[in-house]
Amino acid sequence: MQYHNITKDDMLNGEGLRVVLWVAGCSHACPGCHNPVTWDPQGGLEFDDAARQELFAQLDHSYINGITYSGGDPLYAGNRGAIAGLAKEIRAKYPDKTQWLYTGYQWEEIKGERAVPFLDVVVDGRYIEAQKDSLLPWRGSRNQKVVDVQKSLKAGETICRE
Repeated sequence: MQYHNITKDDMLNGEGLRVVLWVAGCSHACPGCHNPVTWDPQGGLEFDDAARQELFAQLDHSYINGITYSGGDPLYAGNRGAIAGLAKEIRAKYPDKTQWLYTGYQWEEIKGERAVPFLDVVVDGRYIEAQKDSLLPWRGSRNQKVVDVQKSLKAGETICRE
């Protein structure tokens, strides 16, 4: 997996103070995307042991609430295995930290993915510029949902947060 950046002390991409992993690779190519430089799956840097240690060093801080996976698209075909492994490892090592994931896929399409059981929130759906709404919490356009993953899996239906 390739990545572009690890943002530290982020307050914009999920609840609380977070570390954000910006992965490379996205096939959605949404017009108006805020981060098109991340679309190329070969862009950025290899997510190697040094990057993993940088991520974990941030998660070690007690004031960090959790991690957010963004990009690009963490569920781009070439990223799915690495994200699932990382999410599983983070859940085991940091059980009290929350894991958020932004994806252009719909919840209904990805709820069976290997990473999903380790996540707390999925912000789903392609960004649609005509539905842009800067007042919405955690998402950019009205079509996107903020899915409470654990409640949704338990209930067997989509449960959204506001």
